Amino acid sequence: MPNAENVVVGTLRSMLKRRKHSGPAVTVDAELYGDLGLDSLEVAELSAVLEDEMGSDPYTEGQSPRTVGEVIAFYEE
Repeated sequence: MPNAENVVVGTLRSMLKRRKHSGPAVTVDAELYGDLGLDSLEVAELSAVLEDEMGSDPYTEGQSPRTVGEVIAFYEE
C-alpha cells in the first residue's frame, strides 16, 4: 500500500497548484475547508483520487475529516 501521507499531501498540493492557491501550506494541521479552502467539488475529487490510489477513502466510509491529518489517520487505523 502506498504511503498515506505522501498520497494525501501530494494530491492536495497538486489540486491547489492547479488553482494557484496562495494560502497556507499543506501540513497535517491544515484544515481542508478553512486553511486550504477546498469546496465540495474538490473534496469529491480528493475522495476519487484517494479511492484510486489507496483503495478506499474516508468520505465513502461515512467520515468527514476536517484536517489533512485526519485524512491521513483514516489510513493508519
